[in-house]
Amino acid sequence: SDFRSSPDLSTMMALAALLPLALADVPLANFGAKGAAFEFKGLRDRSKSGWSNFHLDSEQHVAIFAGEVVDVGLQPGFIKAVASGTFPDASSASAGAVVLLVRSRTPEQTFGLSFASAASASPGYACAHGGRLPWSCGCYKASFQVPASTDFVEVKIPLRDFSDLRSTSCAQESSVCPTAQSLSQIRRLEISAERPGQVHLEVKSIAVRAPDSTMASAPPAQYNGCSHPVQPQLRFNISSRKEPTVPVPVDPSETLADAVCCDKRTKVYAEPQFLYDAPDIALFKHLQPGVTTFYDSTCGVPLFKAPVNRSLADFEADTKEHGWPSFRKEEVFSEHVTVDKDGFVYSSCGTHLGSYLPDAQGPRYCMDLSCIAGKPEIVV
Repeated sequence: SDFRSSPDLSTMMALAALLPLALADVPLANFGAKGAAFEFKGLRDRSKSGWSNFHLDSEQHVAIFAGEVVDVGLQPGFIKAVASGTFPDASSASAGAVVLLVRSRTPEQTFGLSFASAASASPGYACAHGGRLPWSCGCYKASFQVPASTDFVEVKIPLRDFSDLRSTSCAQESSVCPTAQSLSQIRRLEISAERPGQVHLEVKSIAVRAPDSTMASAPPAQYNGCSHPVQPQLRFNISSRKEPTVPVPVDPSETLADAVCCDKRTKVYAEPQFLYDAPDIALFKHLQPGVTTFYDSTCGVPLFKAPVNRSLADFEADTKEHGWPSFRKEEVFSEHVTVDKDGFVYSSCGTHLGSYLPDAQGPRYCMDLSCIAGKPEIVV
């Protein structure tokens, strides 16, 4: 079976009532009742390790990708939905992200999105082998997950998360990253599922979104440790700090949060001491009575909550003593916070948060406010 995609204006207008595409979006696939520019067909591996069904619900303007990936014990199986053709030129958004409007009944499933350019020797061959065989480069792939929700949600995959060599990431080697040229000549688009288990994904649209000014300020890929761009409009007025006030050279376009939280060149340095108490920041004037949750400034996962088992005055005194927001063991979201062998603290999204510096009271996480001033968001 198959489903069809129509990247026309009427379909985009039909979707606008739910969640409109941004003006800078380049639509690759919008599923609707008008036309049929691209026909998606189902594929599975030769070991028959699964089944799949693909169909279009024209009344709901949604493509449904459903089935099962079966573990046959030989190698990971897969199921795919694949379309070939000449897709819109997305080169204007080459520093941005792929944005999917989706919902899923299988949030535990890991999905893949791939696109192949005309520069590949064979788009189908390139997507099947991902650079592992001769002449198989030119198909760029990234993984994503969809949180459980009854509503459709936007899932954003930064283009720097895509690679045309499965064993190497874009952050490791810039030559495997998508380029403006590859985005200008997309000839194949694939949605896949590879983790054994049930699969159910509903897709409203797939687009490439140009970066906003925040993404444009990100460190170069080879120095960028963050999996997501720094959010715009960070809490506590952190986004007003446009200058990268760190004692090592970084790109002048970087903001303070870009430099401190994401640029690997600043790993051993922190934001200015007592930044939290600067008149334009004034952290403790922003905090309400009760417990405050602090989120990653890039991907929005929860990192710390305070005060826990102490008063707000104790939290403020602890912070004032050291010059940076200081959290205790009970205040850590341990599933999203890790400490490396050198005592540097990172989030599950790669954001450098600060340092682990135990004192007489026990474990202490000395954090840069710039890196924990985010808002909760959906994480890829």
